[in-house]
Amino acid sequence: MSLRLSTVILPVRRWHEGGRDQWLRAEQLGFHTAYTYDHLSWRSFRDGPWFGAVPTLTAAAAATERLRLGTLVTSPNFRHPVTLAKDLITLDDVSGGRITLGIGAGGNGFDATALGQEAWSPRERADRFAEFVPLLDRLLTEGAVSHEGSFYSAEEARNIPGCVQKPRLPFAVAATGPRGLRLAARYGQAWVTTGDPKLFESGTPEQSVEALRGQLERLDKAFVEIGRAPEPMEKILLTGFTPEANTVLSSVDAFVDFAGRHRELGFTELVIHAPIPDSDFAADESVFEKIATEAPAQLDS
Repeated sequence: MSLRLSTVILPVRRWHEGGRDQWLRAEQLGFHTAYTYDHLSWRSFRDGPWFGAVPTLTAAAAATERLRLGTLVTSPNFRHPVTLAKDLITLDDVSGGRITLGIGAGGNGFDATALGQEAWSPRERADRFAEFVPLLDRLLTEGAVSHEGSFYSAEEARNIPGCVQKPRLPFAVAATGPRGLRLAARYGQAWVTTGDPKLFESGTPEQSVEALRGQLERLDKAFVEIGRAPEPMEKILLTGFTPEANTVLSSVDAFVDFAGRHRELGFTELVIHAPIPDSDFAADESVFEKIATEAPAQLDS
């Protein structure tokens, strides 16, 4: 089974001061997709530069030709399905059909309170996500949508001409709980995980693999629960949050070993962070580029 290699470019550089060059370089290196986080700010980057995901992806779409582009991940924390759908249809058009929407329930980070609201409880986040995803699916596939729900409403929201990709651009649904996995099984063309966060600091690589195996099994179970046969679905691991995070990008051999173990589990795409000096994602740029150009051939041999 082939394994795709993708990257995440965090929106921390001004477009004309290295930002544009990163996206062009990702295409030159042969990455399948270049994603970016869709946050208003993120953890240790809160007090530094951080640009918006949609404008950044629009600029990247205009600058590149072949590279798929996407978010990892968008959430309801500060998004509304009606306005998000309009942005996504525009992005899909500008890119010529190269957009993937990574989407998740969100968390209790800075985005959760930036608009002045109280952070939602885990139950409310799950409830909102369960309404957000089906409504967004309709908005991206129907010309006019009306909806009155518990959290989101739409009144003849028009989205003509719709997506370039048909019936709509693909959803990569981030989920590990039962409700989220059922949403992924019903609406997702891909599933995304970062692993088990409880194992990040004190777990072992072996424990992480077993936890991921359990998540994959629960995804299969979700298909059964909604009465659908498991269809071919991309399974994406966003790296950097498992116990071996500090060594994955240390060498080509270390990455190939990590990638091989996770391909055996059933993952079809691994996503690595583009290096950012003096940050949680600091790494040797030359090693990162060697992984991009050499690791896929080694994995296929």
